[in-house]
Amino acid sequence: MFLQNYPLLLKLQHYSNRKFLYFCNMFQLGKTIVSEDIIQKDFVCNLSACKGACCIDGDAGAPLEKAETQILQDIYPKVKPFLRQAGIDAIEAQGVFITTEDGELETPLINGADCAYVTFDNKGTALCGIEEAYNQGEIDWKKPVSCHLYPVRVKEYSEFSAVNYNKWYICDDACTLGKELQVPIYKFVKQGLIRKFGEAWYAELEKIAEKKA
Repeated sequence: MFLQNYPLLLKLQHYSNRKFLYFCNMFQLGKTIVSEDIIQKDFVCNLSACKGACCIDGDAGAPLEKAETQILQDIYPKVKPFLRQAGIDAIEAQGVFITTEDGELETPLINGADCAYVTFDNKGTALCGIEEAYNQGEIDWKKPVSCHLYPVRVKEYSEFSAVNYNKWYICDDACTLGKELQVPIYKFVKQGLIRKFGEAWYAELEKIAEKKA
């Protein structure tokens, strides 16, 4: 049972006492260990309020899976026309992806802030240049799965994947809207979860959520 690995997982994650309590509030689903927050907390992106802050705040790019780095290499020529010059400059200086000191794969940043693939509409809302290329039919890859899943974050371990809710103050408006609309996180990111784990996994998650309701 993967649940037997909790002590190891807690050691790897360096959790404080407060986070220990949070992390133990999880359940096993196949080869994943899932935070109950994703079925108990509500969330709906409110772009009119946050202006896409998750794409431009922070000090790290979007996490990437290894296979996605080759996809970015392949599609970049078609995505490039949808990007800002600052983003193009950052990508051509750093590459379509970067490898951090910890060995993590991420999208590059512009001056340590905006994701290099970010564009803005005429209202100043951050959009994804990759997704814009997808919406225009130029490519058939929507965006990195980590972006599709947000605010859910997945951490891969040798024997299982940890599926957590990444709470960030810039998404407070999304939490408020989610409560108003009564949309739990797992429903908001349904397509991302199916893309990552498959239809059968998501169907089982729905059953668990119904039992815990």
